[in-house]
Amino acid sequence: MKKITLLAILAISLSGFAQQKSTGNITLSTNTTANLTLNNTTSKATLTLTGPSDRWFALQFGSFAIGGGMASGQDFVYFNGTSLVDGNHVGRQFPNTDASQNWTVTSNTVASGIRTVIAERNLSTGDANDYTFNYANTSIDFAWAKNGSAGQSLNYHGGNRGYNIDVPLSATLGVDDFSLKASSIYPNPSNGNFTIETKTGLDQITVYSLIGTLIQTIEVKDKSNTVEVSLKNLQTGIYLVELKNENDKSWKKIIIE
Repeated sequence: MKKITLLAILAISLSGFAQQKSTGNITLSTNTTANLTLNNTTSKATLTLTGPSDRWFALQFGSFAIGGGMASGQDFVYFNGTSLVDGNHVGRQFPNTDASQNWTVTSNTVASGIRTVIAERNLSTGDANDYTFNYANTSIDFAWAKNGSAGQSLNYHGGNRGYNIDVPLSATLGVDDFSLKASSIYPNPSNGNFTIETKTGLDQITVYSLIGTLIQTIEVKDKSNTVEVSLKNLQTGIYLVELKNENDKSWKKIIIE
């Protein structure tokens, strides 16, 4: 009877924990990061964005193929120096601002030229223009952009954009994901020079074409968490990047422009 009672108490205690999934902190570009947390208990999504304080920066989220950013109807937000604006794309044109602004900013701070914005909204807003965050999903796609120079008025990003596809959404009790799945590649798209950042260290980086042709293998001798990669004379296209260390393996995609 005591065992049964203890197990019952344990089950009740665990059920009291909030059910959360998070991407952890994802590096999008220099001084630009995103962290999305879904709370199944409160049915809320919390988004933490950082970016340069002297210009606008934007994040698109949802489910789309790499290279599929700015498709009509895709949901996104951008910070314009004053507030977080909820909008949707109309193709590669000036986007729409949603009539209903469903993100509530809970914090907006600036330190050393970097702005950190924390905002929340319901997982499902009932608004056709808003992406519905599904707690059952195991990943989410990000696309980002920011102004190429100082300025808060939304305008052409000047090529300062990129993708983080298949970002893992992992159950969390406040513990960071230290697997290679949480690695970031930026900038993406790239001209062939890009950075790979991990939380656990790398032993080997292997680049393949989409049809599986080996392009290059890079041995990482110092097991660094940040590796600069330079791939020259590659044709424009999408390439697969295999990341390895002694305990883990993961795949990423990189666009070469």
